[in-house]
Amino acid sequence: MAAADAGLPLTGELPELADVPWRPRADEPSLRRADRRWTAWTIAHELPLLATAAGLVVLSPVLIPVSLAALAFAWFIPDLYAAKGAEVLRPPRLPGAAPAGAERRALGLLGDLVGHDARELLRETGFVAEPGRLGIWLVGGKGAVLVRGRGRRVQCYCVRAKGDNLPISDRVAHLLLALRADERGFATVANLSFSGARWRLARKLAPPARAGLDAAAQAARSASR
Repeated sequence: MAAADAGLPLTGELPELADVPWRPRADEPSLRRADRRWTAWTIAHELPLLATAAGLVVLSPVLIPVSLAALAFAWFIPDLYAAKGAEVLRPPRLPGAAPAGAERRALGLLGDLVGHDARELLRETGFVAEPGRLGIWLVGGKGAVLVRGRGRRVQCYCVRAKGDNLPISDRVAHLLLALRADERGFATVANLSFSGARWRLARKLAPPARAGLDAAAQAARSASR
């Protein structure tokens, strides 16, 4: 899990890029390659199970229960990946709860950073939808989800703000500022935890996170028109 520092430049490269010099800087072609790698990896897991399920039925109808079990595993594996991606939009586990006053102040400051529509979404869900050149980002306290492909495809990025006692809204604000300062650098530094269909990720989310994801998908569809 990568970390974003609070001392961020307003523009230019993120200083955390120096910690991952082996990673090529993210751009649209690299995101498409990441999509293809995740798809190929999933297919590589799925095909043996699907072939096993079909072969067992051909061998003997008695083996149909085993075939169904193989099919269940074939469905379960992509769901495991989606569950890992969904962690990005779950509340971070903090060592101690921030004082209520500090959380309210942090939420107010975060609201000042975004426009009216994003502020309303923040109030309803706790997440910030931020348009970028690579797509629409949904930013939470543990990372961000990039919604692409007319809202059909998502990439989940795990990243955290430094500081164990930061209120959740401060964490979101730090990640949002990092994203605005260097979107491509943000996608480079953060760790990709899932790439796949939005519907598969949505099934693993709590209602507030699902509502935020739906809003980001709607924004992605509007931006692609």
